[in-house]
Amino acid sequence: MIQKSTIDRIMEATDIVEVIGEFVQLKKRGANYVGLSPFANERTPSFTVSPAKGIFKDFSTGKGGSAVTFLMELEKFSYPEALKWLAKKYGIEVEETVEAPENREEELRRESLMIVSAFAAKFFHETMLETEEGQSIGLSYFKERGFTAETIKKFELGYSPDQWEAFTGAAIRNGYKEQFLVESGLSVKRDNGALFDRYRGRVMFPIHSFTGRVIGFGGRTLKKDKNVAKYVNSPESEIYHKSNVLYGLYFAKKAIREHDNCYLVEGYADVLSVHQAGVENVVASSGTSLTTEQIKLIARFTKNITILYDGDAAGIKASLRGLDMILEEGLNVKVVLFPDGHDPDSFVQSKGSSAFKKHIEENKKDFILYKTQILLKEVGNDPIKKADVIREVVESIAKIPDSIKASVFIKECSGLLQIDERALLSELNKMRTAKAKKDEQQRQQQNNRFSEMPDEPHFFDEPVEPEQPAVKEETSQEKEIVRLLLLYGNKIIDWDGNSNTYIGPFIIAELSDVNFDNAICKLIVDIYRSEVENGNLPDDATFIHHADKDIVNLTVDILATKYSLSENWYEMHKIKVNEEQENMRATILGGIFHLKLHKVKKILDEVVSELKTAQSAEDQDNLQIKYIRMKKVEKSISDFLGTVITR
Repeated sequence: MIQKSTIDRIMEATDIVEVIGEFVQLKKRGANYVGLSPFANERTPSFTVSPAKGIFKDFSTGKGGSAVTFLMELEKFSYPEALKWLAKKYGIEVEETVEAPENREEELRRESLMIVSAFAAKFFHETMLETEEGQSIGLSYFKERGFTAETIKKFELGYSPDQWEAFTGAAIRNGYKEQFLVESGLSVKRDNGALFDRYRGRVMFPIHSFTGRVIGFGGRTLKKDKNVAKYVNSPESEIYHKSNVLYGLYFAKKAIREHDNCYLVEGYADVLSVHQAGVENVVASSGTSLTTEQIKLIARFTKNITILYDGDAAGIKASLRGLDMILEEGLNVKVVLFPDGHDPDSFVQSKGSSAFKKHIEENKKDFILYKTQILLKEVGNDPIKKADVIREVVESIAKIPDSIKASVFIKECSGLLQIDERALLSELNKMRTAKAKKDEQQRQQQNNRFSEMPDEPHFFDEPVEPEQPAVKEETSQEKEIVRLLLLYGNKIIDWDGNSNTYIGPFIIAELSDVNFDNAICKLIVDIYRSEVENGNLPDDATFIHHADKDIVNLTVDILATKYSLSENWYEMHKIKVNEEQENMRATILGGIFHLKLHKVKKILDEVVSELKTAQSAEDQDNLQIKYIRMKKVEKSISDFLGTVITR
């Protein structure tokens, strides 16, 4: 467990905008920052970060919380893992009261896979640098490819010995369980139950998560045997899903944001060479076809992708149709083609960094126009084939959600295709209309499937309990008390001659006789009361950074608002908007006594219910006395509220 003093230091050092900005492209809007939700597919930003409150709120999914909560939601970290990530970022040493990292038997499954992957990366890296085999084979290979010691260290490149059990044996000797060696894909189990190394005799490329932890590997053989696969990648596991990962993204995300562009290449070596040349905003799909999930990863940081192709014409043509996915996600796509015989790796190694950057600037083309030119070269003067090309180009343009941008491409392509712009627009509209009809039919079919589902059989006619609005109202009143504690608890009372009492302790004292029914509200009030009794005055940060996720969620729901008045509202419209702070007496006392009024009404309802079933005259008399007494309390509270609100 991490000590509270260390947690406090981490929270004080954490800049939520800086942390979330590593994962989401944020733009300042008033006092807050906004961006596209990393948890949902959206085109209009509904993700808000408030630096003043230290919270984020994703209005599309309802998620919200602190920087810690964000890491837990996005990266599936546990609470201690998120704290450790922040501590590492801000250079804070974490002291724990128990031996959690070393006690591998008690580690959670996911964390165990992370730990064994980190050990493997260290093993492969040190093997390459410190053993004779590693230096003569692995290190020599990387140096021949032109990679510097700095690049090798930064990307944690390594070498797996050409032995059956070199890594597996070392891992087991260091206390790692066979279960996690197999599940991570680092070791393979034979039929007899014995384990052997998956990557033996290969140079190793560790694959990092969004937050920099090793989650998988790519291993390249150096043998010429055609029966041996050139690359072996990690199998799917709980921590590694290849369709959700881009090689090099952890090292590239800052540069992608700064340059508002992402270079997309094919392989590991391409990323390393281009990054080493000073073009750090580069990632690779690691030999797999580009997926929608990978495109969405890039879209968090930029709307601009530049694809760097090698000179293989057949490969380029095969990939053109797949790139329509990028257009569908609303991103701008440019293409750069390298001369025959060159890929980004070989070009930058042979020509140098300056020539590489110059080639990109002089040769980048919009994907739609590039695709049009490529396809036209093949058809010559064949009118049938040309008609097919026209349809294929228009199909790509139809994927673009921005109608203005699509119209611009129609205009450009009409010249290249030598066809009237109106004809292309007509074809575009047909395609979009057909797609809209198809989407509507699918939606109708989906609705019909639900409506045609048979009802559950009912063996008894049970009465349906009506929804009790009073319960909801009571819950909202309890949440209102929590809101007042969070927003104004550390402000001084300044009414009725009182000026030496904080609002928080005043509310707690006034509600000492009230029981909260909402479990989370009760928990927050109990924590607040306990802190006050110990001489502390908690603020909203106490609950924003709480380890209990339910407490964090309710706190953020109460504090976050999707809309706020512009600072220039009054100057522009001359319309005065009353704020609750202007009459704190009415705000605080109104909250307290509205809750009390609901509690009294609840007691009255219970008394009436008990009167109906009371058997003895004595019980009936006692209940009637209680009823009369509570009615008096109800009237006094109602009268008081009328005075408070109208004063």
